[in-house]
Amino acid sequence: MLTPFFQHDENYVVITREQGSAFAKQIADDFNPLHDIDAKKFCVPGDLLFSLVLEHYGVSQSMTFSFAGMVDETSRLEFPQASSEIKIVSADKTMLVVEREGESSVCKTLVETLIRNYVAFSGTTFPHVIIPLMAEQDVMINPARPMVIYESMSISLEKLDIKTVDLEPGKHEFSFDGKRGKIVLRFDLVSDGDVVGHGEKHMLVSGIKSYCEQEVASLIEYYNNRKTTLR
Repeated sequence: MLTPFFQHDENYVVITREQGSAFAKQIADDFNPLHDIDAKKFCVPGDLLFSLVLEHYGVSQSMTFSFAGMVDETSRLEFPQASSEIKIVSADKTMLVVEREGESSVCKTLVETLIRNYVAFSGTTFPHVIIPLMAEQDVMINPARPMVIYESMSISLEKLDIKTVDLEPGKHEFSFDGKRGKIVLRFDLVSDGDVVGHGEKHMLVSGIKSYCEQEVASLIEYYNNRKTTLR
């Protein structure tokens, strides 16, 4: 599944602009301009890093992913041996910290369904979830300088003797102070109709401004036009 979206350079993992952009648009349905091939400050999608970790180490009952650095096409990522705390580094700079507890599973079907369903959930949060969530408090992202940063995510599973897992949205939360805010997107993990776990995605938002219906409509139209053009 992930083979087209990364490559090995000696003992390192390297992700080109073309590979990161393709993953964002083809798998994650994510059209954030930061993931465009020609972006001035290109950034590899955090969901691709999450996916590579699961494919490399498997799924643990409890996992927390904390993003510490911006990965781009020049990053040469080192994936260390499995442990309770895994630090993905590039040139001695920590890019991602993964904390794991409990039992682990390397079931390929479980890994792939979790990747596909989480990434699909994650990719549709903007604008369909984030904009209405912020609108409830009469604020919005500044269209001139939209800045939403993927800070961390976590999952917990009650059991691992399952083959597939789906995601169902939970109760989301948004809080802010001035021009900065935090979004928590929650979801349930479901297998064969039973809730077997939970998860959260944490995002930081800056450049918050008062809500304006016309600007929101223009922002959504711009985003949808990008999807139509770049898909």
